[in-house]
Amino acid sequence: MDVGSTAFILAATMAVALMIPGLALFYGGMVGSRGILNMIMMVFGAVAVVGILWTFFGFSAVFGNSYGGVGLLGNLTEYAGLGSLLGGDEAAALPPALVAIFQALFAVITTALIAGAVAHRMRFGPWLLFAGLWAALVYFPVAHWVFAFDSADGSVVGGWIANKLGAVDFAGGTAVHINAGVAALALILVLGKRTGWPRQSRPNNLPFVALGAGILWFGWFGFNGGSALAAGNSASVVMLTTFNATCGAMLAWLLVERLRDGHATTLGGMSGAIAGLVAITPSCGAVSPMGALAVGAIAGAICPLAISLKYRFGYDDSLDVVGVHLVGGVIGTLLVGLFGVADAPSGKAGLFYGGGFGLLGTQAVAVIAVLAYSFVVTLGIAVALQKTIGLRLSKEAEVGGIDVAEHAEVAYDLEGGVHTPGTPATPEAVIASAERLVASSAGTESSTSS
Repeated sequence: MDVGSTAFILAATMAVALMIPGLALFYGGMVGSRGILNMIMMVFGAVAVVGILWTFFGFSAVFGNSYGGVGLLGNLTEYAGLGSLLGGDEAAALPPALVAIFQALFAVITTALIAGAVAHRMRFGPWLLFAGLWAALVYFPVAHWVFAFDSADGSVVGGWIANKLGAVDFAGGTAVHINAGVAALALILVLGKRTGWPRQSRPNNLPFVALGAGILWFGWFGFNGGSALAAGNSASVVMLTTFNATCGAMLAWLLVERLRDGHATTLGGMSGAIAGLVAITPSCGAVSPMGALAVGAIAGAICPLAISLKYRFGYDDSLDVVGVHLVGGVIGTLLVGLFGVADAPSGKAGLFYGGGFGLLGTQAVAVIAVLAYSFVVTLGIAVALQKTIGLRLSKEAEVGGIDVAEHAEVAYDLEGGVHTPGTPATPEAVIASAERLVASSAGTESSTSS
């Protein structure tokens, strides 16, 4: 066992775990004040559901020996329950249990990313059911395609994208960002637009957005760097390219905003940083530091333009999951075929460095395969849930606020309301309490005036 690498991946795992509250704050700050708690709960709820499924059969589905040797799905029972990982593996450089928890975080965060597209209008219970079904039917198979490599002795067969196709995806441009982004598009097409869209409430807390983006940036070093699965040069190069791309993307996004709208906004700067992180995820081990700047700048310039397409085509992507994660993931994955350098950890040259069109074509096949599979299956899941239990919050509850309707809570108690312990905090009770406080306040003001 490589003790140094084990310590590094333990630290990377803890960094990736911080991306959960980072995402919750980033998304939560962008929604209106009556939806922040629901957004936080959607993120953490998806983590809990998918984490349980990962233990039951998810790790097996992703890293088990591929059924029939075709690279589509791992053996669901090979590691079921994860009890077989307790004894470790003397021949492995890393403890199998460490690999399991590191990759579990990839699964839960990918699923949680989708939540941003359906803010303010999707019921919490159906969201949890959707999250579980999507992870089982979409994420686990696609992650097997991308992350499961054949064993050196050929006794274990991994996924077809990683092995038969040979596409480069260092940390999950296809399995994570394209997968979540196109799934978000399918879900919102079934769910429909928010009431009053495209006019919507402003972000309730931009400092939360900035704090969340900063936490995500920190966690992304563990996400990308840890994907090297060893402490060494590869992880170091990956962290450098991750940093460069984020800087390039942020400035590019702000420049587009300045030229298009006349202002460089906080929300735009933070969104640009995330776009750069998304784009560099598949290419962080394939490009040079200068190439990383180019990847980030291209994503930072294109993603804000892509976001505006939702108004032209009429799909309500609440927090721009499609514009950032889908578009950014496609950009980063395809640019490997242009900016890839043989000296980088991935070891494949792209078109601009003498590699020809071959790698670009390989990357395109991986993108199209994940796009098609994820969209079709997600659409099927969403339609089935819509026709059975229903996905959409009622119009009255949506107008009144999803936090009160789904969780009987408000994020900001500006009226100083009182809740009696032991009594249910129902939406009706919360509203009634607020009305009493308003009436009491009005009476006090009247007495003071007299």
